[in-house]
Amino acid sequence: MKTVKRHWREYFIEAGLLAVFMLSACFFTALLEHPASPLASAQLSGSLRRACIGIAMGVTAILLIYSPAGRRSGAHMNPSVTFTFYRLGKIAWQDAVLYGLAQFTGAAAAVWIAAMLFPGFVGHPSVDYVVTEPGPLGVAAAFAAEAAISFVLMFVVLKTSSSPRFGRYTGFCAGLMVATFISIEAPLSGMSMNPARSFGSALVAGHWQAIWLYFLAPTCGMLLAAELYVRQKGREAFLCAKMHHDHRYPCLFCDHHKGRP
Repeated sequence: MKTVKRHWREYFIEAGLLAVFMLSACFFTALLEHPASPLASAQLSGSLRRACIGIAMGVTAILLIYSPAGRRSGAHMNPSVTFTFYRLGKIAWQDAVLYGLAQFTGAAAAVWIAAMLFPGFVGHPSVDYVVTEPGPLGVAAAFAAEAAISFVLMFVVLKTSSSPRFGRYTGFCAGLMVATFISIEAPLSGMSMNPARSFGSALVAGHWQAIWLYFLAPTCGMLLAAELYVRQKGREAFLCAKMHHDHRYPCLFCDHHKGRP
C-alpha cells in the first residue's frame, strides 16, 4: 500500500502514455489504410504506407519518451520492457506488477475509445482495430521475428541508456527502431514487441489468433538481450530503468530526488 501511495502517479502516466500511443496507431493506420481516407486517392504502395505509419509511430514514441510525463515514469509503455527491468533488479516487484496492469488498461481503453468514436474507421477490415496477427509465413516466422526485433530493441536500449555519452539519445534510438520495424517487419507479425499493445487490440476486436505469441516472444527476446548485456558488462553497468533519465524528475528506479512526491 505504501508503494501505491508513493508511485500512483507513475502508474497513471504509464497507462496514459500507452493509451496515447494506441490512439495514434489507430489514427494513422486509418488515415493511411482506410479506403475512405483523404490519402486513398494517392494510391500509395503497401510498403510506402507502412513506412509512413512507421515514421508516425516512431515520432509518437519519441515525443512520449521525452515528454514531462515520460521523463517521470520512464516511458516503458510495455510490460515486456518493465519485466526485463525487474529481471535486472531495477524495479520493485510491486511497481512492476502495477506498471504492467496500467499498461494493459491503457492500451485496451485507448482502442475501445477509438472504436467508439470512429467505429466506421477503426473497425473497418482495412484497419481492424490495429490487431497484430501472424503474416502469411505463419506462426513460427512471426514468433521468430517478434523475438528478434524485441531482442534488438532491448539490447540497444540497455547499451545506449547506460552510456554517459549516448544516454540522452536512448529515446531517439527506440523511436527509430519502432519506425524501422513497422516498415520492414510488420508483414511477418504485425510488429508488436508489446503484450499490452496486442492485448488491447485483440480485446476490442475479439480476434485472439496466436495471442500467446505476442506475450511470449517479446518477453523472451528482451530477457535474452538483458542476459547477454549482463554477461558482457555486468549487472551494475546498467544505470536506470528510464528511457530518458532527467534529474529534474523523481525516479522510482534509482531513488533520485528521494522523498519527493
